[in-house]
Amino acid sequence: MPILFFARLCLLFLAVAVTARAQDAYTVFTTVLVTATKTIEYSNATPAPSAQAAIPYQLLRPHLDTPWTDKVGTSPWPQYPRPQLRRESWQSLNGIWTYQPAQGAGDVKSPPQLPLRQEVLVPSCIESAISGIMTEGMTHMWFGTTFTIPADWRGGKRVLLNFEAVDYEATVFVNGVEVGFHRGGYFRFSLDISDKVNLDGPNELKVFVFDPTDDQSIPQGKQTKRLSHIFYTPCSGIWQPVWLESAPDNHVKSLDLTGNMEGDVTVTVHSAKNQSTPIRIEVFTKSGEVVGTFDGDSDRQFVFNVPGPQLWSPETPNLYNVTIKMGDDQVESYTGFRTISTGVVNGIKRPLLNGKFVYLFGPLDQGYWPDGLHLPPTLEAMVYDLELIKSLGMNLVRKHIKIEPDLFYEACDRLGLLVMQDMPSMRVHTNARPTDAEQAEFERQLETMIKEHRSYPSIVTWVIYNEGWGQITDRHPEFQITDRIRQLDPTRLINAVTGWHDHGAGDYHDNHHYADPQCGTPFYSLPNTPYDSNRIGFQGEYGGLGHRPLDKHLWPVEAAVRAINETYEMHADEASYNYRAHVLFDLLRQQVERFACSGAVYTQTSDVEGEVNGLVTYDRRVVRVDVTQWKADIRALYDAAAARA
Repeated sequence: MPILFFARLCLLFLAVAVTARAQDAYTVFTTVLVTATKTIEYSNATPAPSAQAAIPYQLLRPHLDTPWTDKVGTSPWPQYPRPQLRRESWQSLNGIWTYQPAQGAGDVKSPPQLPLRQEVLVPSCIESAISGIMTEGMTHMWFGTTFTIPADWRGGKRVLLNFEAVDYEATVFVNGVEVGFHRGGYFRFSLDISDKVNLDGPNELKVFVFDPTDDQSIPQGKQTKRLSHIFYTPCSGIWQPVWLESAPDNHVKSLDLTGNMEGDVTVTVHSAKNQSTPIRIEVFTKSGEVVGTFDGDSDRQFVFNVPGPQLWSPETPNLYNVTIKMGDDQVESYTGFRTISTGVVNGIKRPLLNGKFVYLFGPLDQGYWPDGLHLPPTLEAMVYDLELIKSLGMNLVRKHIKIEPDLFYEACDRLGLLVMQDMPSMRVHTNARPTDAEQAEFERQLETMIKEHRSYPSIVTWVIYNEGWGQITDRHPEFQITDRIRQLDPTRLINAVTGWHDHGAGDYHDNHHYADPQCGTPFYSLPNTPYDSNRIGFQGEYGGLGHRPLDKHLWPVEAAVRAINETYEMHADEASYNYRAHVLFDLLRQQVERFACSGAVYTQTSDVEGEVNGLVTYDRRVVRVDVTQWKADIRALYDAAAARA
């Protein structure tokens, strides 16, 4: 063993020394020593004894950092995680947990003792540097921590344990007792653990996670174990906040809340007891003026009116605060008054916002980060992207086959950014048709996405399929799915198929074409279909102009670097890049003026790994676009659309 340890130590020292940036020899050696120790300990699959200390957490050096990497700290994401259902009594469980890999599915039957082998930062993907793990290929794993219940939570109140997202399946244990199971890597779940916790002492929380990524056909978006140019490093484990809250026995479990341009507020308050309970709802302006009050009952839909509301739009993102009281429970929320619909304007089918044609323009927003992967390092980092988009004059974000933390959608609500929300696709590296069971699970999770997000005024469109990925084509399930979505949420539009394999379902005829657009035009390219005048003419993807940044702003992974030239169109310098962008904007403007183009999505917000076609580099340190030119070109699109209205 000493010889083996020394050999590993030497090899690891050489590897880290080659890749280390701005580190002295002592720091490098310390890092290598810890890494070598981890390697040896992980070779033993038996649980660590409780007396053994876990390997301490260390923020690892990512392949590429951002201005926020070093600001994460050990109490990340301290904000209240659910902005549309807020209570006063809550406690974050984010921070240092412990972690260890498991051998397989059977390990769930034998939870290990705490602490586990290595400290990990929650929430974060274990593949990320921020997690302190930065390992790939793990399919089964354990997470653990301890917590205490605040003294003022006693007296018959319920203790709710909330997970915002765990990828992909989670089995949860409290004090050695299994308390719940959840499937779906992008969705929240809550567990009532009142009868399992100790009110007077510490409690143990363990989570067993299974994440097959694309070894199975599940909704995983662009995550892959088979890295390629447009498919990226996966995310496994607890990657969104974990927290506790205190609530009365019968409490508000969830809330559906929307407002339209006439001031009608449509509400369903879902109670924990699922039984009709008196409720009171009050609507406030930002200044605290009460503009609407309604008394009703939970667990049924009802409508009341707020006279003369200030409408929500990208130009005027007005929001109203809402208080819901049900017995001893009180929660805070908010809403915006807006109506999204379709209509024929001067002979062309158009998207309408508050009864007027709105031209939709914004970036393909993938939401990947070099340090946190699926989760931005901080809220400030996430908002930076959105503020950049807004500052260029864009009014839309297409959230591309990924679902973000709720705070993302709140930020869009407050900034005035329309959201076209994709459903994460099933795997695409195989041509195998999804089984009936896989399709049913995809549709279940699609419904979950809609139910969890239908109260955000910024979301105006649901997207079912992207470019046929995971789409069944020997029959056309998108028609039935579209009908189901309209039942769940009649307040939004549906983009059944963005890109290819369009059979006529949904509100959009959505073309993808790189680099130049073909938006509502009498010409098209395969595998797109001819423009359908019965639906909205839309350019779901175009652009993708590439420019290789300086190496210090590049994702320095060999396979990704080799794939850079696969970017749709490469440019030698930023001057060429911006010239070509101007040409494409001019083409798009002409298509607005001459044909039936109602909106477009430019690829993309930021570089991602080997894709170097973002408005900004992957590290968010270099804004690639000529801001003045882009603002003028985008303004010209809106002016051309206004002339057609």
